[in-house]
Amino acid sequence: MASLITTVRNRLLDAIRSVNPPGRWKILVVDEHAQKLLGSTLKQYDILEENVTLIESINSHRTPQQFEALYLLMPTTQNVERIIADFSNGRQQYLAAHVFFMEGLSENLVDRLVSSPVEPYLKALKELYLNFWPIESQAFSLHTPSMFYSLFSPPRSPTALRGARLRAEEDLRFMARCILNVCVSLEEYPLVRYYLPLHHKPLGPFAPPPESRAPPSEGSGRWRTTLARGDAGRAEAEADNAYLTKVLAHMVQEELDEYKKATPDFPKTEGSRPRGVLFITDRTVDTFAPFLHEFTYQAMCNDLLPIDNGTKYRYKFQTALGEYEDKVAVLSDADSVWVDVRHLHMREAIDKLMADFNAFMQENAGFKGDGVASLNDMKDMLAGLPQYQEMREKFSLHLNMAQECMSIFEKQKLPAAASVEQNCATGTTAEGKAPKHLVEEMVPLLDSNEIRQVLNASKVRIIALYIQFREGVPDEDRRRLFQHARISRADQDAINSLVHFGVRVTRMPGDKDVRKRLKQKPGAEEYDLSRYKPAVQTMLEDHAGNRLDPTMYPYVREPPGAISSSTSLRTASASTPAGSLRSAKPNWHRAPQRGGASEVRQRLIVFVAGGMTYSEMRTAYQVSSSLGKDVFIGSTHTLYPDGFLDDLKVVELGGVGSRALPNGLRELGGDPRPYQSYYDQKYYIKDPPAPAPAPSPAPSSRANKLLRPGPSPMPSPAGSAMSLGPGSVEQQKEKKKKGLFRF
Repeated sequence: MASLITTVRNRLLDAIRSVNPPGRWKILVVDEHAQKLLGSTLKQYDILEENVTLIESINSHRTPQQFEALYLLMPTTQNVERIIADFSNGRQQYLAAHVFFMEGLSENLVDRLVSSPVEPYLKALKELYLNFWPIESQAFSLHTPSMFYSLFSPPRSPTALRGARLRAEEDLRFMARCILNVCVSLEEYPLVRYYLPLHHKPLGPFAPPPESRAPPSEGSGRWRTTLARGDAGRAEAEADNAYLTKVLAHMVQEELDEYKKATPDFPKTEGSRPRGVLFITDRTVDTFAPFLHEFTYQAMCNDLLPIDNGTKYRYKFQTALGEYEDKVAVLSDADSVWVDVRHLHMREAIDKLMADFNAFMQENAGFKGDGVASLNDMKDMLAGLPQYQEMREKFSLHLNMAQECMSIFEKQKLPAAASVEQNCATGTTAEGKAPKHLVEEMVPLLDSNEIRQVLNASKVRIIALYIQFREGVPDEDRRRLFQHARISRADQDAINSLVHFGVRVTRMPGDKDVRKRLKQKPGAEEYDLSRYKPAVQTMLEDHAGNRLDPTMYPYVREPPGAISSSTSLRTASASTPAGSLRSAKPNWHRAPQRGGASEVRQRLIVFVAGGMTYSEMRTAYQVSSSLGKDVFIGSTHTLYPDGFLDDLKVVELGGVGSRALPNGLRELGGDPRPYQSYYDQKYYIKDPPAPAPAPSPAPSSRANKLLRPGPSPMPSPAGSAMSLGPGSVEQQKEKKKKGLFRF
């Protein structure tokens, strides 16, 4: 199975290796955004190993060099003009230019570039289509959490509706381009399906405006068709069907078709791989998952521990001398221990950590011991392994994280809270019966204030799940729940803001259930506190089994007959054993093996606009194993429960005061602008001020007598990340081996 991280890494290395100047050495020129994308999969050591002698920033003041340059940039007007400036007005910054853009370049900018003074020096002009972040082997992100507000924040006034819609459509076009980048990187031209809610109308900036409602003419009946009601009726029907998932899905289809038209040999399919399917969903597809306490290792750690952006964790590390040092760990696919346990239930993760540690000790003949039986035993023995520093730090890290999580698990009464959460989310108890005593179980938790054992955030999550389970509650009942929990006004706003995600918060007398509930039967091997199955998982399983409702998940285009008879769930399950969270040897969390039938398995790509949860990311791996398909999942950003609650608190304010968008959404007015203008603004980088001229040294007759003419040393340009002279390669390699260079 293809890994997104490996795929992006290889495409970047192939681009760098494709530039082979006669003098062997070359210069890499990047902008700020391209450098971050480059650094997400490559270390500076990897780049310098490819005969790169210098890495420069394109917006820095650079000295002309006698090397050919490889430009790796975002396709902005600003960057095109900077390239042209390098070879204009008598200036020649480099011997030649090999230009690579991180994604597609507009025709206007192509024409501008090839008709400029840079054309004689232009040796290559290519588009890489890599503008996305591969955060895991099967997960990607756009790192755009601010789009949560542009998609779901309601317009502040009727006059702001048009601007809000334009802003949302610009962001959706950006998402569509990024999704195209993923498909091109995977060499996949998928069929496109999208989530079409049946229980609510379009939301946020896509909500139908009041003026789209055409009042019935005198004497008309409700039976009249849209056609009979004229233009006003058609406008109303169109507004009622303008869901953001539908708009995005059609944009993605347009982008795929345009790329296919320009690149006839796309995709380069492998063997008999069936055509893939792309699912476009948004956060409204599952409003239970962001609130649940998850007890798989990765999700639980990101919920309970202070992990920065899902990757950086600060902890205390015990040295061989018994002293404690502050450490910052990076949780990524480069950490083999993290990859092995991140999708396991916490109980299984702890068991595996101890089993792997015991195996590690047995493999090292110099170590004596009888093994470990608990986390404390493991902690004590780690202090006696100074010679195995790297593995010692990894085991110490995950031991620390597991202990912290279990301590919080007991202190905050999470077993009781999670039991109520699971009953609300699944609609059944652990015994498979309808929950009849939810209120009696909830109230003691909401009333709890003994040393804040049940945190306010947990109370908010319980109330939010209960309201969704009941499909709304009367205002008086909601007020009483808030009173019991003693939560702040901001927390109350977070719960009330669920209306902007298609959740009915207030239930009036006579209201009927309108949302289709997916009943989940309890399995014999499931944990009682981990029974909920994310809606994304149900969607993928139903699609594979030809059971997915076409009215709720229509195709943008009618699919060919072959797709409907593709590998069914039953067939796939027979050929590939299903994984289980309680399985003694779960296989779906492990890295895929290269070669074999997995190389030609059908690919399913899921995109969740508005944020994806760690439980949904885990689903990609689980379903890949259970269905025998390659599943990838991506989103605008990754959600964790507390962050989701914070976003809900200010969603009605357009994000004002949020971490992602402190100043809130900007107001847009006037006519739609070209996409390139939006893109240029998004990736705009301010040029630094011109460097001050160096003061001339006072002439000295004695100095003039001592100085002799000779070759001057090569200057190191401002803004450069690294400078390597060809004559000092061996010395630099030794330094790189010592880890002195960091990208």
